Amino acid sequence: MSGSRMTATLLCFLLAGPVLLVAGSPVQNNGTVPVVLWHGMGDSCCNPLSMGAIKKMIEEEVSGVYVLSLMIGKNVIKDTENGFFMDVNEQVSMVCSQLAQDPKLKGGYNAMGFSQGGQFLRAVAQRCPSPPMKNLISIGGQHQGVYGLPRCPGESSHICDMIRKALNSGAYTDFVQKHLVQAQYWHDPLNDDLYKKYSLFLADINQERAINETYKKNLQLLENFVMVKFLQDTVVDPVDTEWFGFLKTGQAKETETLQESVLYKEDRLGLAAMEKAGKLAFLASEGDHLQFSREWFITHLLPYLH
Repeated sequence: MSGSRMTATLLCFLLAGPVLLVAGSPVQNNGTVPVVLWHGMGDSCCNPLSMGAIKKMIEEEVSGVYVLSLMIGKNVIKDTENGFFMDVNEQVSMVCSQLAQDPKLKGGYNAMGFSQGGQFLRAVAQRCPSPPMKNLISIGGQHQGVYGLPRCPGESSHICDMIRKALNSGAYTDFVQKHLVQAQYWHDPLNDDLYKKYSLFLADINQERAINETYKKNLQLLENFVMVKFLQDTVVDPVDTEWFGFLKTGQAKETETLQESVLYKEDRLGLAAMEKAGKLAFLASEGDHLQFSREWFITHLLPYLH
């Protein structure tokens, strides 16, 4: 149990960091497609400095739009806690039910996920096609998971290796997988078999064990799948995961792009077909994790919310 607790403690520091939205000049826009937001780890649906500010900004920029910022649990405290400790598959099922019961979303909606909310909303798209998700915008999401510690002093550091070994020994145990959110998208390229066999969430939605044709079909129903990478990101490791890239299997130094991956080459998820159809967008933002200006948001992301 002590090893599991240590693993949980270490992983909890991986992806903390609220959205930093820098103020700017508003631009007048109109649109009526509802927007669903899913916050990142350590945040909540209604934090006035992060998700609350994003919700307000979208409402100001898109006249008459309905914005739903997802609360996972009965209150803001539970919502924050569940971002660390509630089984991701249960969270996705809860959200799918909530969306299906919301009459305002019956005609479809645009989805915007922040950090881990990005891959969670992709799971919604793959598993729950009704109501239909039109555009999926992933802002700093980790679509191939994470491996490594933020602000770690070099890949060759003995400290990094020691901590990784502790994570590797516990991240795929049944207890940690079921009780720690971040373990469910921990992707160890040095233990690919363990990852594929025991990852409860990421290995499933990324078709690692078998190809679920329904996942593939549903994801391709999106009009656009937009991925935002932060060029000075010190939180997500490797940052390539924000564009669906990752570390090459069997080592922990060299990365590969989505287009170089087996997932893409075999088109196990339909991403190659989506790119061919012009449905994938890879956007980059200067700055650290989840830090962007209002002007950047309006210029690059607002067009997908109509």
